[in-house]
Order: sequence, then C-alpha cells, then structure tokens
Amino acid sequence: MPWQIDSSHSHIGFSVKHMMIATVRGEFKKYTGSLDLDTQDLTRSRISGEIDVTSIDTREGQRDDHLRSGDFFDAGNHPTIRFQSTRIERVEGDEYRVVGDLSIRGVTKEVVLDAEYAGIHKDPWGGTRTGFTVSGTVNRKDFGMSFNAALETGGVLVGDKVKLELEIEAVLQEAPVAVV
Repeated sequence: MPWQIDSSHSHIGFSVKHMMIATVRGEFKKYTGSLDLDTQDLTRSRISGEIDVTSIDTREGQRDDHLRSGDFFDAGNHPTIRFQSTRIERVEGDEYRVVGDLSIRGVTKEVVLDAEYAGIHKDPWGGTRTGFTVSGTVNRKDFGMSFNAALETGGVLVGDKVKLELEIEAVLQEAPVAVV
C-alpha cells in the first residue's frame, strides 16, 4: 500500500559533537518520502525519501550557510539527499532494521537504521496513518565532508559521527474511485 510522509507531523533531525564537548542539533525543514508498506509483513516493504539540503536549520544562520557550502553539503552542486531502502529486517516485536542506500554529495553508501513501528491508526478525518521512530549513525567523512579544525587543547572542532533522528508519520494514499 502506498503511503506519503506527512511533513507537518514528521521530523528529520541530526546531532554532532562540537569541540568534543557539546552536541549541536539540527533538522531539515523540507523533505518528501514514500513508503510502500506490506502491513502483513513489513520486511517486504520499501521506503524512499528526499531531503532539500538548503532547508538545513541549526538555529544559527552563519553555521547553516557554512553547512550548505562546499566544506560540507555543497548544496549548490548537490541540493538533494536521497535514501532508498534495499531491505528491511525484523529484529523483535515492533523493532526493525532498515538497510538502504544513502546519497549525500554524490556519494552513495549503505547505511543501517533502527526503526520502531508505531502501528496503523485512523485519524479523526477518515484517513489512515502510520508512524516510525528511526535512528542511526553515519560518518560524515564517508560522504566527502572532511572539513575540520584542530583545537589548541587537542581534538577537533566537528565530530565525524552524525546521529540521525527521525520521527515519521505517513498517510495512506487511497486509490481514486473509478467513475463508470
């Protein structure tokens, strides 16, 4: 069954260490995604999504501009982050492992994400919704984002590990009724 991500009830976030002492959080404000769910066996489902890199928001304009630059996402040449699942594995209960191809800056790498399924629910307007909490970690250097600065006291300005934090709510796309 086809589902579309409801971006007004979802969140695509990340966090990374700054100066090895603090965690900076950010999010992407513009994204789309679709899920082709087999609700009887989620392991036979497919997930895809696209993120508009220019929509990055860390609540600090200068930092966001730097993240859009060639030092990091290079949004002028690579305006979109893409994800396409390649397989989904059930771990236990409502916990799954989603394996897929993540493309950032023209580099595609396989990533493994942990997902918790929240079930299917009817909304007050007659629609059908589902949800997932998704997390994972990627190394930004794997995607060509190697900018950094050494600190006087040792260590570096920006951590390599980026934690991904997604809250996904999707709406079932009802098939149009054929008029005969």
